[in-house]
Amino acid sequence: MKTPYKNIYSVLKLNRFIVLAVVVCALLSSTFSVWMVFNTNQKALNSAFAINTDGSIIPLKLVTQKENFRVEALAHLDLFHNYFYNIDASNYERNLEKALWLGNSSVDNLYRQKKADGVYNRLLQYSLVQKVLSIDSRLSENNGSYSFTTTTIFEINRGSIIDTYELVSTGNLITVDRNFPNNPHGLLITNYFENTLKKLNDESRKE
Repeated sequence: MKTPYKNIYSVLKLNRFIVLAVVVCALLSSTFSVWMVFNTNQKALNSAFAINTDGSIIPLKLVTQKENFRVEALAHLDLFHNYFYNIDASNYERNLEKALWLGNSSVDNLYRQKKADGVYNRLLQYSLVQKVLSIDSRLSENNGSYSFTTTTIFEINRGSIIDTYELVSTGNLITVDRNFPNNPHGLLITNYFENTLKKLNDESRKE
């Protein structure tokens, strides 16, 4: 007795169903994989990990990272402004060399401009002492970019005369590789600009 052949259309329908089922499963599997990768990436962006003394893993949230960045940024700005403006005839070359490690070409250009204007020659000629009294920096963030405004109060001792000045400077901060001891915080000042410089009288100093 001969075995009856299956209807060719039934066979084709079955094959098409199998192919569609495989394609749908592949799409679902790919979609799930993409979602898992995205979810893992989001968690990684919002967390960092450190090893505790007992060997356990401690999650550090992104907010903690930002807080640490602000602390390092303020310390970096304080270090730069002290090096760049706290100078006298005996230390200005050493301090300015250290300051140039903390900023990009905008800082170097300002240094060259001051040098061309004879600022450092007058420092040597008249044995001036420029001393930083206070540094107040404010940070702001915009889409991951950081800018700052720093108010530096310093005095210039001319022997019998001491004048006090207020300098407001602005710029941006970017992260770079740490370079100890030249750049211990791993930050770089860019777009540095001295906005205003004014002499403070005795009344404003008392206030």
